[in-house]
Amino acid sequence: MEPLSSSLAVLTAMITPAVLISACGALILSTSTRLGRVVDRVRALSDRFEELAGKGGELALIEERRAVVFTLLDKLTSRARILQRGMTVFYIALSLFVATSVAIGLVAFAGARFSAVPVALGLAGASFLFYGSITLIIEARLAVASLRAEMDFIWQLGKHYAPSELAARHTSPHYRLRVKPNP
Repeated sequence: MEPLSSSLAVLTAMITPAVLISACGALILSTSTRLGRVVDRVRALSDRFEELAGKGGELALIEERRAVVFTLLDKLTSRARILQRGMTVFYIALSLFVATSVAIGLVAFAGARFSAVPVALGLAGASFLFYGSITLIIEARLAVASLRAEMDFIWQLGKHYAPSELAARHTSPHYRLRVKPNP
């Protein structure tokens, strides 16, 4: 029974990285979706920016609109770069976890003298997974900052078009942009 027990231990050890492989796959899918949404948003804002560039003063707050769109495009560019870096890091982590699983099997045949290899690969994979998670935290914070900038402008636009008595009663908690009162 000793060979069977040893084989089961090796198979169990090889399956352990599979949980982390699955986690990497989920993070890659999520990050890819986020990147796709950023790309779609950049395309929409780029079209909007071109449209605003051709308009003169016929729109209210035209300069503010251009500034907001430009700021959002800048933030989206940063987000896309961070998400691309995160995806690369998750793919590296995935590769390292697959290599860990293979190395565990090879160590079972080669003997204990190479037993540090799967441990080193597993630790490297976990480190990349951790770094990738940090990049997603940074990207999420940048996404919230973009949303706040856009919402601040929407508040500004709302205050511009709203009747003065209504505008005076409502304030945004993140209202940073200054608006001239509606004449």
